[in-house]
Amino acid sequence: MSHAPTPAGPRDRAREGALAAGIAAAVGGGRRLTAGAVRGGRWVRGVVTPVGWAVAGAAVVALVVGYLFGWLEPVLIGWGLAVAAAVASLWLIGRGAASIRLELSTPRVAVGEAASARLVAENPAGRRLIGLIVEVPVGGRIVERVLPALSRGGRFDETFPIPTERRGVVAVGPVRTVRADPLALVRREIVWSDPEVLHVHPRIAPVEALSSGLIRDLEGAPTRDLTSSDIAFHALREYQPGDDRRHIHWRSSAKTGTFMVRQFEQTRRSRLLVLLDLDRSAYRDDAEFELAVSVAGSVGVRAIRDARTVAFVVSAARTGGGAFDELPTVSRDRLLDALCLVEADDRAAPLPDVARAVGEGLHGLSLAIIATGSARGVAAVRQAAVRLPSGIESIGVLCTADGTPSARQVGALTVFRVGRLDDLRSMLARSAAA
Repeated sequence: MSHAPTPAGPRDRAREGALAAGIAAAVGGGRRLTAGAVRGGRWVRGVVTPVGWAVAGAAVVALVVGYLFGWLEPVLIGWGLAVAAAVASLWLIGRGAASIRLELSTPRVAVGEAASARLVAENPAGRRLIGLIVEVPVGGRIVERVLPALSRGGRFDETFPIPTERRGVVAVGPVRTVRADPLALVRREIVWSDPEVLHVHPRIAPVEALSSGLIRDLEGAPTRDLTSSDIAFHALREYQPGDDRRHIHWRSSAKTGTFMVRQFEQTRRSRLLVLLDLDRSAYRDDAEFELAVSVAGSVGVRAIRDARTVAFVVSAARTGGGAFDELPTVSRDRLLDALCLVEADDRAAPLPDVARAVGEGLHGLSLAIIATGSARGVAAVRQAAVRLPSGIESIGVLCTADGTPSARQVGALTVFRVGRLDDLRSMLARSAAA
């Protein structure tokens, strides 16, 4: 005969609750211990150097061999290495400063201008802090400074220069303190700041305003194309269905007895094109390429200053989706920041292909300035100029580091040969006067 289960009493339920709580606590404690062990392992791997791991391994091997065979010498060596590792770990104690910050004197400079970074460490409150080494990555090198011991309220302030001999973007920081023992067994790094970026702009020549003779009036230059609505008046003609009645010339219509409407010459707003050739084969050396970057940047900066509509394009790699890339021209700094990153490339598209793609992709151009190297030659620049839409005045600038300035006319193309950046100003002024 079956019996119904006896309901659990209060004592049984209390035992079950205590057992469940104990199991949950044990599981939680195990998880915390595992997480702590993982974090500890990561910390140890992060501070022990390869030399330290070698010393620890040698100590273990020496102790095992010494005690296993009863040899005194390996035992002494093993304990000596263990003591050295224990003493080296004392160098990991402490932080060395309460706060460390990095400040740049300016975020942007031109090539050759002075730039510096300021390193400030403070201990506003607390116990005396021991000294340590501070490392600041600057481009491809490491700047090291010894941070002295800081007492309560102490402060360390030092400025160091940043090299600006070459155009580009220089990453400065982050600041990190290094605590390491003399035997290089352990090394602890603490990062104190975010990295800063210094833009080293190309040199820019103060060229004259491009509106004198090169680019015509601000509102646009009249062309021979006729339209029914524009600014420049051309002539009167008879009214045709579809013409705008606002353009009917009522006085002439009254004299002729036929509706007469105004006809205009189509005007186009001036738009400057600056094309920088990035094909490495166009330049004999790096000096020519840097000169071409400065020439193109000078023209672009002047156009932005004059509030002109400018398109600044560079050759794109053949593996890319197009033949050219357009740089931002919303402001002077945006353009020069972008020029910090351009480099000559063996895979750059040929100059004529770039000119053809620009002519198909950009509209309303009135003047094109093509900057390239002396190895390109006049024929290649002329071939690129004829690929642009008709009616565009083209100026080719051949940059040569050791040449004398000259100007020549090759058909409709004006060719400047400049050996220094200062030659660009006189060349553009001569062209405008002509």
